[in-house]
Amino acid sequence: MRRWVPTLLFLVLAAGLLWPAPAASASGTWAWPVVGPVIRPFDPPASPYGSGHRGIDIGAPYGTQVLSPAPGVVTFAGPVGGRFFVSVDHGGGMASTYSWVSGVALRKGDAVSVGTVLAWTGEGHPGSSLPHLHFGVKRDGAYIDPLDVLSPGSVVGLIRLAPLT
Repeated sequence: MRRWVPTLLFLVLAAGLLWPAPAASASGTWAWPVVGPVIRPFDPPASPYGSGHRGIDIGAPYGTQVLSPAPGVVTFAGPVGGRFFVSVDHGGGMASTYSWVSGVALRKGDAVSVGTVLAWTGEGHPGSSLPHLHFGVKRDGAYIDPLDVLSPGSVVGLIRLAPLT
């Protein structure tokens, strides 16, 4: 029997069908809060109150655990306008935000470490056709591209090889 699995894996990787695409775009040390493709990139506003996209959208199935990417303290966890949001202060002027989640796991003041469950993914931005996590990062109060702090991804957790029979 021909061993097609490595060929199939190469074709999937070459086509850019697995996250991250490209891994070199992430250059930091923080863990990813969920595993999935970036389905909408960071688009900074021209002014503090202008339109833009103040984070990245990471595709993930509804109800996926959202994990803390770095140690910190929860500064907000709860509903805003009927939707759930979480914010974490990581110290040194760094903070992260998790938007449009389906539920929260912690309360304001709770300390978190890398991998602590913060929330569960929801449907994402209102009107979105794909469930996702909106993940934002602030440095000294200003939103920055989260890919600047996230570690380069690994495909290890994404690869599922079928058994050869």
